[in-house]
Amino acid sequence: MRPNWELKQCCNHEQVVFLVTVSVCTVVILALWRTSLLKPFKLVTVFLHEASHAIACKLTCGKVEGIQVHADEGGTTQTRGGVYLFILPAGYLGSSFWGMLLILASTTLLTARIAAGCLVAALLVVLLVAKNWTLRGLCIGFVIFLGVIWVLQETTDIRILRYIILFIGVMNSLFSVLDIYDDLISRRVHSSDAEKFAEVCPCPCNGIGWGIIWGLISFFFLCGAMYFGLVILS
Repeated sequence: MRPNWELKQCCNHEQVVFLVTVSVCTVVILALWRTSLLKPFKLVTVFLHEASHAIACKLTCGKVEGIQVHADEGGTTQTRGGVYLFILPAGYLGSSFWGMLLILASTTLLTARIAAGCLVAALLVVLLVAKNWTLRGLCIGFVIFLGVIWVLQETTDIRILRYIILFIGVMNSLFSVLDIYDDLISRRVHSSDAEKFAEVCPCPCNGIGWGIIWGLISFFFLCGAMYFGLVILS
């Protein structure tokens, strides 16, 4: 069947549900961003942010010496070698990319299952290189959480796996914009990835400038996820 790239006759029931769910997730995340209710999901987002640094390091022939996720929702990735100009922006842009993939994966039950399985596998791998107990606890806790959701999905009428994957995807897509705002505008954090990138990049752009650029790219990732999601569901 040919993809409906022009989105003719939009929107059917599934497309409407998709758009409404993404909108509700966005509103909930924005409303609760500074509360402790979202902390477990924010820590998972930080984990994917740091994992993206690690992947960029490995892709540029560097060595990952350790990953940490802190209870204050910060994180660090210790690397040696690799291409610094590629590793630094990979955190925010990588988490946005994973967010887009998770949003698209939520469009069908099969892809949601695959996404949940991949996320569990990634958490188990990172558990082996975790350098602090916050990250270890996060890995173990979310593996159990996703396992429980999976069992409920398969054995009961509580079928929420797709919505959990979608929520995590939207969270990652918004993380770059909101975290950059926190680090560079509402409170200036000179150790942020954008500030470090501005120090080593020859382009005449400061940390706030790079933060805005990365935030816009993250926003386009979210828009792209919604567009391709509608195409898949058409």
